[in-house]
Amino acid sequence: MTRTAASIANQRHRTARRSQTLTGEPVALFQQVKDHIARKIQDGSLRAGDRLPSEHELVAQFGMSRMTVNRALRELVDQGRIVRVAGVGSFVAEQKPQSTLLQIVNLASEIRQRGHDYACEMLVVERVAATLEVAAALNVRTGESVFHSVCVHFEDGVPIQLEDRFVNPKVVPDFAQQDFSQQQPSEFLVRTVPFDEIEHVVDAVLPTTEQAQRLQMDPAEPCLLLTRRTWTQGVPVTLVRCLHPASRYRLGSRYSASGNPIST
Repeated sequence: MTRTAASIANQRHRTARRSQTLTGEPVALFQQVKDHIARKIQDGSLRAGDRLPSEHELVAQFGMSRMTVNRALRELVDQGRIVRVAGVGSFVAEQKPQSTLLQIVNLASEIRQRGHDYACEMLVVERVAATLEVAAALNVRTGESVFHSVCVHFEDGVPIQLEDRFVNPKVVPDFAQQDFSQQQPSEFLVRTVPFDEIEHVVDAVLPTTEQAQRLQMDPAEPCLLLTRRTWTQGVPVTLVRCLHPASRYRLGSRYSASGNPIST
């Protein structure tokens, strides 16, 4: 056996000895590479935009086959942790902001907590006749007058959410009189109405031409649509549709088995 072959064999032996889970079960070889890269991303050793070692370098480092290393990188791509550029290499992906599904968050505060600039452009605040869908959602008669508002939320000058909201005037009669340059509609409603029920539904959709223009995106790109309804003492307060470009935002939550959200 040559020195090079012996070195690789020794490396594989050392790797195999380390490759145990907490339960003593062996870890798949490709998972070892994934875990190694994920830890470096997690602890900040690798930051967004950093170039990863090449497949050849990882093969030499771990003493594994190129097929095994390639699988690890493919799965990291599928998870959104890295991006691969043909002929150039693999890079740590930019992390998309994530918003919770378990509660109503203050989007402005959420963005500012990341150290970014927040802005909201109000496009519409009006009274309209409720369509059949809106009437059913707000438990009013079809054609009955309801409040309607539309706004775009920006993070560092980039639109990340198009908010289309309907509000029950029986619950919030002064909604249209508010100065939404001082606080966004969601913030006003949370402060004003003691809601006690929330319903969230998420769909993958394509934007309309008008929505794509508002969000400054290609209409062929997918979006995440979060539809929310809230109630207070059994009475519907608002129906809102929040449209996010999928490439700029994500939605998710972590919670305990009891259903209580966990702060991270």
